[in-house]
Amino acid sequence: MKKSVIRAIKEKLQREFVLEKPTNLSFGHYATPIAFSLAKELKKSPIAIAEEIATQFDLGEIFQEVTPIKGYINFKLSESFLNQYATWAIQNEALFGKDDQTETILLEYVSANPTGPLHIGHARGAVFGDALARIGKHLGYKITTEYYVNDAGNQVDLLGLSLYLSGREHILGLHVNWPEEFYRGEYIIDLAHVAKTELGDAIFEDEANIKTLSVWGKDKMLELIKSNLADVGIEFEQFVSEKSLYDKWDESFVKLQKHDKTYEEGGKTWIRSTELGDEKDRVVVREDGRPTYLAGDIIYHDNKFQRGYDRYINIWGADHHGYIARVKAAINFLGYDEQKLEVLLAQMVSLLKGGEPYKMSKRAGNFILMSDVVSEVGSDALRFVFLSKKSDTHLEFDVDVFKQEDSNNPIFYINYAHARINQIFAKAEKSLSDVQEVTLENLNEEAHNLLFSALLLPEVLEDAFNSRQVQKLTEYLKNLAASLHKFYNENRVVGSEDEEKFLKLFAVVALSLRVGLKLIGINAKDKM
Repeated sequence: MKKSVIRAIKEKLQREFVLEKPTNLSFGHYATPIAFSLAKELKKSPIAIAEEIATQFDLGEIFQEVTPIKGYINFKLSESFLNQYATWAIQNEALFGKDDQTETILLEYVSANPTGPLHIGHARGAVFGDALARIGKHLGYKITTEYYVNDAGNQVDLLGLSLYLSGREHILGLHVNWPEEFYRGEYIIDLAHVAKTELGDAIFEDEANIKTLSVWGKDKMLELIKSNLADVGIEFEQFVSEKSLYDKWDESFVKLQKHDKTYEEGGKTWIRSTELGDEKDRVVVREDGRPTYLAGDIIYHDNKFQRGYDRYINIWGADHHGYIARVKAAINFLGYDEQKLEVLLAQMVSLLKGGEPYKMSKRAGNFILMSDVVSEVGSDALRFVFLSKKSDTHLEFDVDVFKQEDSNNPIFYINYAHARINQIFAKAEKSLSDVQEVTLENLNEEAHNLLFSALLLPEVLEDAFNSRQVQKLTEYLKNLAASLHKFYNENRVVGSEDEEKFLKLFAVVALSLRVGLKLIGINAKDKM
């Protein structure tokens, strides 16, 4: 719809312009402030320029009215244009909101350490990344989703040690001196019992087996993580092991040296990351010759950029904000364009239950398990609430709100709108095929505006993806559902003179609700 409007306006103006949406639809569906930018060039007032431009447009096919208002040029779309688009949309649901973007994108998200189950902080990044991928693919982008498995660091060794000591204490009944740092939580004890079943008691009798337990435990945790993600409908196209890339370190290190971006000091090797905005230079090789954690990121991004995508998007936890400058610097030092990398941050989540802090999971130790919240409110509610705010802002929600069956629960309210439309069709004893060819004309202003709002989904999707703000889609769905409920409560539908027109209008609303929900991983309910 918007593209058709832009083409029609550009044909008359023969120049680039900004297209906006007035907050008050009574002014028009779209507006442009181009008269203000032309004022200096034409040496006329914006008001006079807007009045002259408005007279150039033909009315009927696309525009019902083109009106100059205080220097703005406002465009009201014709009923015939909206009707034509509405008919196409309900006949081509699979194509509604689709686009023909061709950019290739490697999207990496979650990438939680495979040392424990996912917590709600991981869940927010997981849901955000999955929704971004779904929307982007719908728009035509060639997106590959990837999980980076951090299986080469001390954390995996610590997992093996924690399992070993837990097995000695809880299975062999031996006294154990626990180190200051280890993985806590009942899941470690449970995992030790699984290890006993699969590997035998002897696995806990010799420290030499800690390495075996590390690899075994990492694989089990990765299986659990995949299961946690599958419970909310998230699957990755590929997993990349950090450990498998470490034999490429020499290759990446040579590239850094080639560009003269490393130096030796204090027995360590550093990169000159301050040259590109980092607060200090960073160590990439320790005194003992072992690569640092940053070296792992350098190898991984070297590997990523070798794969030749047009763009790379990383979704990281907010605690990784300080890593952005150093990783981008390293990418530049490897000889790539660091501007091709976007890093999006997912802030932590505060969870309440009945207004009180949600209890930590004993199984997890000191955090709230994603699986516990899913079992409490369901996958749909979890997805919707995690997408209801910009990902880099703090999110607080009460799980009890998402058990309510009223307008306070947004996912219930949206689903109820979709189910209500199906119920209205049933009450009218009509099907979509009965009304899809009905001409939408002589609609009242509320119906006209509701139709326009329902047809906005494609540009909402485009805006949500381009701005990386998926909450624009959830907000749109809430507002569209509220408009539907309000219209139905204020207008007689079944048995009215305009029954078939209203049914077709409602079919378009249902289409946008259904497609929009699907793109955030939720199947709209037909019955409530």
